Amino acid sequence: MPDDEHRGLEASGITVRFGGVTAVDGAGLEAPPGTVTALIGPNGAGKTTFFDVVTGLRRPAGGTVHFEGADLTGRAPHERARRGIARTFQRPEVFGALTVRENVQVAAEIHAATRDVPGRTRADRWRRRRAARRQTGEAADALLERLGIAQYAQCRAGTVPAGVARLVELARALATGPRLLLLDEPSAGLPVPASRSLECLLRDLAADGLAVLLVEHDMDQVMGVCDVLYVLDSGRVIASGPPVEVRSNPRVREAYLGAARSPRSPERGTGPAASAGGRHRLLGGLGGR
Repeated sequence: MPDDEHRGLEASGITVRFGGVTAVDGAGLEAPPGTVTALIGPNGAGKTTFFDVVTGLRRPAGGTVHFEGADLTGRAPHERARRGIARTFQRPEVFGALTVRENVQVAAEIHAATRDVPGRTRADRWRRRRAARRQTGEAADALLERLGIAQYAQCRAGTVPAGVARLVELARALATGPRLLLLDEPSAGLPVPASRSLECLLRDLAADGLAVLLVEHDMDQVMGVCDVLYVLDSGRVIASGPPVEVRSNPRVREAYLGAARSPRSPERGTGPAASAGGRHRLLGGLGGR
């Protein structure tokens, strides 16, 4: 059995009800470090609700959420964030009145001020935190450069294109130094070149040891990037495993793709996207959208 820090996310038996409607029905999945895990399903399948449970925004009627061996089921969102869980949303949530750079720097400053730091004395730990806070501007600049949106650094976040705002939110999540990154439809609003580059970035983050869990509506969006694919339908996980095997599963084709789907969508690739390494230019014509 792997030690706790290598166990990543383990969600089991998650059940969420809204009145008499069961939105998530005993669903579970694992997202270990060093992998990209995808959760797909048709609209209304319960994907975002499942994310809400993992991040503590919604209390489940049943089930448990463990991360790195710790039971987080009853923990508040800020406690989960301090344990290394970060998330983006289906609709980008940015601070519109702040600049793009300030959005990312704020997240870096909060992380620097609240993270556990080594030190033999309280004064020593305080000095280390203060030093980390002085470096948050540089950290923000590096993330904006890596995501290819450095030219928007001084723009108000509320005025940038939707695709750029989505990348700002991703940069802000990464500024918290997460060990588990949850992405809700991260490719929405991105042109194809930027979407491909995002795949490379996610592969590189996983190669660095991060556990990446993303939700997508379109199976084609995840075929080229994920290691393990889960399919949610009517709140239940109906299939899981390697993407190519899941795609050919008859239950998945019936419930998600549709038995009468024709013509078949072209494959976007069945293996992990090649790692680009270093910087990632995700712009790809984004500013014109």
